[in-house]
Amino acid sequence: MGLSKQTTKSIVMPLAMVVGALLCRPLGVLETLTHNTLTPLLIAAMLFITFCRVELRSMHLSKIHLWMLLVQFLGSILVYYITTPLLGNVVGQGAMICVLAPIAMAAVVIGGMLGANVATMVTYSLLCNIVTALIAPFILHHFGNGECTFMDIFSRVVPTLVAPFVVAQLLRWLWRKGAEWVTAHSYLSFYLWLISLVLVLGRTTAFILDTEASLLIEIELALVALLLCFIQFAIGRWLGRMAGDEVAGGQSVGQKNTILAVWMSLNFLDPIVSIAPTAYIVWQNFVNSYQIYSYDKKQRRK
Repeated sequence: MGLSKQTTKSIVMPLAMVVGALLCRPLGVLETLTHNTLTPLLIAAMLFITFCRVELRSMHLSKIHLWMLLVQFLGSILVYYITTPLLGNVVGQGAMICVLAPIAMAAVVIGGMLGANVATMVTYSLLCNIVTALIAPFILHHFGNGECTFMDIFSRVVPTLVAPFVVAQLLRWLWRKGAEWVTAHSYLSFYLWLISLVLVLGRTTAFILDTEASLLIEIELALVALLLCFIQFAIGRWLGRMAGDEVAGGQSVGQKNTILAVWMSLNFLDPIVSIAPTAYIVWQNFVNSYQIYSYDKKQRRK
């Protein structure tokens, strides 16, 4: 008996992570040859497909967006002061960056797969990344080396988030049928995500293998990232439940832009800290795999 489409989805996501880990060295060479532009291009393409579904008039700010921002910024400071006395400054910074990181670029795509309100997530994604570019430099200045600026972060957000949104809205305005065709083929975003997942896990594995941190510190950072991953998804779903969209809340708070978090760690904190968001990549994708499996299982029952 052949595998169902839903079963195949639940298998290929963890499989993509394993393939990425096993092929970390060849994938590293590929990323180098493409000047590290391949993953951002895939993310931008995913978002463009998703943004073609969104009308500007359906986007609006709500109280849940404010609560999620408070969780992100106040939570990052709180976990630092809780973790540092127990496990030291490096692990404290690792905990902080796992919360401070904004919503992942792919969170909107995954949220759409899980039935979330895409317009709500797009609104928050744009808001969160811009506000992060404004506030994160102050936090990194206090806890890190003080060299981060608004343009440092914003320049990394524009190509992969703002540009696809602008292009998608222009397409909807200038060629409505073209946007509708893209929307009709939105399933392609899933496969683009799988490819980007392979590349990200390859880079993640290579980074962990090459780091010179002590094994104990690596384990502590990875476990703290695991705990914060579960906590943030849970808090997000709780906030989302109050606003009538549990999935959007969970993905908005729990799924982090770990690529940006790794970059911030390497440039503005102790470089060893980047192990925490690197591990977070693995944990959040296991959560995503389970969520998509559970969602598809419920859909089959209906």
